[in-house]
Amino acid sequence: MSGTPAGTGRTDLVEPEQWYAQLPTTYAATGALITDPVGNVLLVKPNYRDHWALPGGIVDHNEPPEAACAREISEELGISLPAGRLLIIDWAPAYARRPRPITYFLFDGGVIDPETSIRLQYAELDEYAFADPGRIGVHLDPHTAARIPAALAARADGTTIYLPQA
Repeated sequence: MSGTPAGTGRTDLVEPEQWYAQLPTTYAATGALITDPVGNVLLVKPNYRDHWALPGGIVDHNEPPEAACAREISEELGISLPAGRLLIIDWAPAYARRPRPITYFLFDGGVIDPETSIRLQYAELDEYAFADPGRIGVHLDPHTAARIPAALAARADGTTIYLPQA
């Protein structure tokens, strides 16, 4: 369906593939809020970043975010956890070496026993720890740290929160 549609006189229409190809794009990432029975939050220390992070990663092409979350947890921690309810969604603009904005989906990973056998993916992660959510800011960058109290509130209230960049 190209050219001039009957009766419109328009010649500027493009094929859908061309139209989609010229649209702006964004990256997508996902993570899981996993806690122990007393409420400490599971963090991982990537070997390619200065700060700790929540377990998770980049969503692959055509992969639903909840499937990406479960895949990343399995790859990074060696445990099988389904992605629970969506707790947080946030967005950050392009900056520095990341040329596109990123949308982040944080799912409820549930509660696990601290004695759960975690096998880290040492190609990406150096260690893991359960951290007190009240003191988590010392481990995380400010944007990630802001997700924790919001995610805990969303979990407690049964809601999903859009967390705008501060």
